[in-house]
Amino acid sequence: MIANLNGLVWLLLSLGILLLLQRSLHREIQAVFLLLTHRQAIALVMFSILFFPGVLLHEVSHYLVAVLTGVRTGGFSLIPRPLQDGRLQLGYVETVPTDFVRESLIGVAPLVSGGLFVTFAGLYRLGLPVLWDSLTHTSWDGFIQALSALPIRPDFWLWFYLTFVISSTMLPSSSDRRAWLPLGLVAGVLLGLSLLAGAGPWLLIHLAPPVNRALLALAMALGISAALHLVLLLPTWIVRFSLMRLTGYRLA
Repeated sequence: MIANLNGLVWLLLSLGILLLLQRSLHREIQAVFLLLTHRQAIALVMFSILFFPGVLLHEVSHYLVAVLTGVRTGGFSLIPRPLQDGRLQLGYVETVPTDFVRESLIGVAPLVSGGLFVTFAGLYRLGLPVLWDSLTHTSWDGFIQALSALPIRPDFWLWFYLTFVISSTMLPSSSDRRAWLPLGLVAGVLLGLSLLAGAGPWLLIHLAPPVNRALLALAMALGISAALHLVLLLPTWIVRFSLMRLTGYRLA
């Protein structure tokens, strides 16, 4: 039973760590841009340009799934705009109201496309399995050697940048998650009825393993993203701290 649930545990753990690191890193990056320009509008433009590839994939994913599921679309924008609650909206796709199943599919699309990209890039372009194996099976010197060898991989920095910005923008927004609650309630009711009907053992044998594998795959994508955010957090903090010392400018 525990083995069939470990995917959910790893997913929640990696998601929580990623959310914490993502918010911290985004705040540090915006602070660096503000210290460099001393103008909030320019800093927001620089921030949106930095994450543009991820925003593009995010919104295109919404749009394509809406078209594939037969949901009409309205406005489409990749131009950032500040929201009333102080957050920055980097882009959006407008769709007409539809049923919660199709709305849920549209909302989760960026997480699926972004997760696939992050997993592919992390495993086959950034060489993270080599780094992990050296960390778990060799000495600390072996890990350092493997780490120093990563930047010489073909197009390493391009893949590092794309993986970072896509992983940093793939999580669904609050509007993307709007239909998840009714879908979850329906799924919960169906699951409860199945258990009452005595289908528990069948579900545990036939349904739980593939669902668990899917959760583990998503947890791996989130874990790769969290690792990249962690790697970038310290140097970004150092840059922000150094700029504050050099300019004498303090951020509230």
